[in-house]
Formats: sequence, C-alpha cells, structure tokens
Amino acid sequence: MATIPDDQPLSEVTMPGTHNTMALYGGVYAECQTWSLASQLRAGIRFLDIRVRHVKGNLTLHHGVSYQRAHFGHVLEGVADFLQEYPSETVLMRLREEFSETYDIYGAVVDYIHRYAHWDLLWHSRLVPTMAEARGKLIILQEFPGPDLGMRYGSLDIADDWKVPTLLHVEDKWQSVYEHLEAAPTGNKAQIFLTYSSGAGVFAYPRAIAQRIHPQLYDYLRAKTDLNQRLGIICMDFPAAPLIQTIIGFQMKEVTKRSQTLNAVPNKASLKHVISSLRKKIIKN
Repeated sequence: MATIPDDQPLSEVTMPGTHNTMALYGGVYAECQTWSLASQLRAGIRFLDIRVRHVKGNLTLHHGVSYQRAHFGHVLEGVADFLQEYPSETVLMRLREEFSETYDIYGAVVDYIHRYAHWDLLWHSRLVPTMAEARGKLIILQEFPGPDLGMRYGSLDIADDWKVPTLLHVEDKWQSVYEHLEAAPTGNKAQIFLTYSSGAGVFAYPRAIAQRIHPQLYDYLRAKTDLNQRLGIICMDFPAAPLIQTIIGFQMKEVTKRSQTLNAVPNKASLKHVISSLRKKIIKN
C-alpha cells in the first residue's frame, strides 16, 4: 500500500481479504483457510473476518462450534506486529460474536485491545479514512452493540450470499459475486464495497466451492485489469497467491496510471529542453 496516494480514500482502494480468517481447524465444513494470520498478511490480505465466542470476559476464536485454538489477543498481537513492521499498510477487521449469544462483547473487546495491543492502534471514527489517515491503523468494522470502536460493518455495501446448498448452486453464487463486482466501479465512491466469494452448505463445503468459484473469479479479473476500476474488498476462502496478486494488481494499475498522468505534465526543465531544441532546428534550417 506504500505506493497508494495519501489523499486516496480507503473506499476507492481494491484489496484482497479472507472470510473466516482464523478458521484453520474443524474439518471440511469448518475450515476456510490454510495459511496462518502472519502468512495471510504478508501475502497481501488486508481485510480480516474475525469471529469470537464470549464466555465470562474471554474471547476465543470460533467458526460455529469449532474452536480455532486461539483467542482474540493472538489476532491483535499479530496485526500490531505487522503494522509496526510495515507502517505504510492498514488492516480492516470485521469483528462479530459467534457461538455465544451474550450480545455484550464490547467491554471484553476493549479489555483485549488494552492487554494485547494499544488504543492508538485503532482508527477511532465512523468516517472512511484516507490512506494517509489509515496507514499503521487497525480499522475495526464493528458488528456488535456498544460505543464506536471504529467503523460500523453495516455501513459497507456488502454482497455475502453465503448459502450454497449444493454444488449445483455454485453458478447462482458466482452470479451474486459477478453482479456486485460489476456494480462496484460505478457505485458510491464514499462507501466501501465488500464482495464475498465464499460459501457453504450441507452438500457443499467451503473448499469445494472455492475450487469452483476461484477460476471464474480469476478469469473475470484478468479480463478487466486494463480498466483501472475500483472493485473494493474481495473476500475469499483459501485464496491462492496468483489470485491475491491479481486483485492487488488493480491498485498497482491505478497507481501507475496516476503516475503516468503526472509525468505527462511538462515541468519547467522539460519545457526549456523543448524550446532549446526548437531554436537549434530553426538556426540549422
């Protein structure tokens, strides 16, 4: 993200994300990722989907009933370490309660932030930041009651049609992804677009859906890379490096385009050179 202009709103940045970021355990129906949090961040993932179970002030990580052998503090430490090492970056984090129904995780979340990170790590506003404001910050997309810790998850334009009953319904899922990605470039530029390519059902587990959706998504993106379009956040299960790089490539194309536009404007030195060359030609003739 270092090359993204400081004045560019985060809502106009295209970036890869992971659905159920920490779901590495629990069998074929619970597992959504194979890479650790650190590996995901280093690969370019900048949107995290974190689910916590709340029991007596403790926030353990879950995907449904499946405990993910970690707690919320591990996520905060991982993000804080990453942003300290790479201060040009920002990380967005959807945060919600799962497999508990206390509807009161705010206090525990604040406690964990103080214990495992620091208060200034957060972006403390509902407003969409510019890249300059977002650099080095964790932006919590809050999906639980309580005072503001960051932005509200519901303020995003979201396509998350995750119910895919069988593999025969994969094409319906792809249509949902396609339509939302098509709407993103002309949608409200002040609003972050979030498209989930992930899904699951009784007869369709996450990896099987990813194996069928990702080739279509990759081909779709490759066909559009010359168009310099804002697509927003594309959130995936089991993303491979080529797909992640293709998504990041949209942002690089936009940066290159801006740079070329700026370089196309002649400065005083280049004008002097042009005038000098013309004078020499006139004298020669």
